[in-house]
Amino acid sequence: MFELTKEQSEIRKAAREFAEGEFTDVARELDEKGCFDDRLWKKAADLGFLAVFVPQKYEGLGMGYLEQCLIVEEFSRVDLGITHAIESTFFGSQLIEMVGNEEQKKRYLPPICQGEIRMGMAITEPDAGSDVAAVSTEAVKAGDEYVINGGKVFITNCKSADFLVALCVTDPDNPKIHKRFSTIIVETDRPGYEGVPYHGKLSLRTSETGDATFKNVRVPASNLLGVEGRGFYNIMNFFNRSRVQVAALAVGTAQGALDKAVAHVRQRKQFGSPLAAQQLVQGKIAEMVTKTEAARSICYRAAGKLDANQADPALSSMAKWYCAEVAVQVADEAIQLHGGYGILEEYNVAHYWRNAKVLEIFEGSKEVEKVIIAKKILGKY
Repeated sequence: MFELTKEQSEIRKAAREFAEGEFTDVARELDEKGCFDDRLWKKAADLGFLAVFVPQKYEGLGMGYLEQCLIVEEFSRVDLGITHAIESTFFGSQLIEMVGNEEQKKRYLPPICQGEIRMGMAITEPDAGSDVAAVSTEAVKAGDEYVINGGKVFITNCKSADFLVALCVTDPDNPKIHKRFSTIIVETDRPGYEGVPYHGKLSLRTSETGDATFKNVRVPASNLLGVEGRGFYNIMNFFNRSRVQVAALAVGTAQGALDKAVAHVRQRKQFGSPLAAQQLVQGKIAEMVTKTEAARSICYRAAGKLDANQADPALSSMAKWYCAEVAVQVADEAIQLHGGYGILEEYNVAHYWRNAKVLEIFEGSKEVEKVIIAKKILGKY
């Protein structure tokens, strides 16, 4: 049986209290306006909720991915849009911690943990979504600089980030396609960079997403993150970690939708008795609870593997795919149990489904996750 330590339980409680106290009153307004209040990010930083897996020497709490998952879960239980806007500020710090040199770690990790700067990852392109190896943005070496040209899409914090970690082609003629890429830090105030946010999204309206364009953007060669030619592998290792965090987002979303459904069926009366008295409704609640608990278990197990330095790409993919699917299913049932009221924003349940849907798509679609899992079991065909 999986049991949280006393410290982990306290972290979970603190995260829940923060989210319930700070998100509840503003979540629907921010979602409707499609904007974020940076004060929430700053408060989260002050309480130590950002990148808790970063070692203490770089101003993190020196905890683990499981502790980060507990925080993310409790945040998204209240509102996934706000949660994503907050956790995306350190999205990519895992990669800096893994492959960055000492100067880069000292330069970027402390201010990220302290809520002084935010970052983003620039990977996806119009013709390179699930197929990461199809990235075409180029970084050409020119003396002691890289000159970057290309465009990225669906980039979180495209405009508000202080810097992005961009996956670029640095060796286009290498016969081994996966060795053509490098990861490079690009400050967004450099000439030639432009970020243009999207508007009217189905999901994560509170979190900024958009296009990132690089037109002869020059960065020093020292901005290379890791070893040249290892960019593709860097990103794959990063996904092993980020996908588990997405799983935690999904578990929290499922739990939040479940909480709303339980509260509704207890008080809503039909045919002279509460909905909760009807066996069909009881069956639906039982299925929702069971799926959410199963999702939580696989998420925690995958996080535990990361903390034991035993990253398992297949397990991370299982967690990401299954938890995201459960979030969509549970949120869908929560709306169904609310009946017509479920589609009204004022009943505060529809947003769980809207936000959950994107979890099945980003950080590797559920179809891609299944391929990764199958390759581990069946081998490559």
